[in-house]
Amino acid sequence: MVKVIDLGSLKPDPGSKHRKKRVGRGHGSGHGKTSCRGHKGQKAREGLDIRPFFEGGQTPIIRRVPKRGFTNIFKIEYEVVNIRDLVSRFQSGDQVDPESLRMRGLVKRRNKPIKLLGDGEIDFPLNVKVHAISKSAREKIERAGGRVELLPC
Repeated sequence: MVKVIDLGSLKPDPGSKHRKKRVGRGHGSGHGKTSCRGHKGQKAREGLDIRPFFEGGQTPIIRRVPKRGFTNIFKIEYEVVNIRDLVSRFQSGDQVDPESLRMRGLVKRRNKPIKLLGDGEIDFPLNVKVHAISKSAREKIERAGGRVELLPC
């Protein structure tokens, strides 16, 4: 016989419902006297409010650990590209600028300036327009017959 399910026959799964713990109802309940809170102390009191990271009144760790250094808010963080990356993705005489580097997947973020580093070798000329370039990268590009132009940051 097929069992019909309707709103009147719905029941929770076995074991999914629990009785509410009734505390402070005498010794016979198993939760009497101190109502499962132990004896005395801050956590046994009513109106308990312990903030996160509160260490019981001892000097907090953030005040015990010495502070060192500072944060340089004027630091410029560059997106770094190496010459070896250009060799595999550009041909002789190509224009290398932030947009072409993004199109070829060498640069991810738009808001960071780009710096070209000299890791790798190049043997064909490129016209490079970047925000910063290392001395070795500039020498290698110019030795191969290319030009370097710096963009403002």
